[in-house]
Amino acid sequence: MALYRVGPLPGGALAASARFHAEVLPRILARLDAPRAEELVILFEPADHTHRAWRLAAVQQLAREQAPVRVNAVESDDEAAIAAALVYLGKAKGVTGQLLPLDGTGAHKILS
Repeated sequence: MALYRVGPLPGGALAASARFHAEVLPRILARLDAPRAEELVILFEPADHTHRAWRLAAVQQLAREQAPVRVNAVESDDEAAIAAALVYLGKAKGVTGQLLPLDGTGAHKILS
């Protein structure tokens, strides 16, 4: 399972979505369209609730279009929580098209 780290995006949801779709999404699609593409987890930096809808829509559409390759996303800046989520998603073969917000307050013990 590969991790794709989305760099900083603008603070406003509309501007962030526009930059993601114009600059980041083409790189993700190229990676997923490669022969023997790996399952992918997209990592977003934490943002307020106004970003949830566009992020979830993008991940869900990628998951539909790339099936059977699984695509999920997490929102976090906590490396331990990210690592735990990757372990969980690696074992949860039926999970795809999900956006998981991680807060790093003990999820590792639950997910491991």
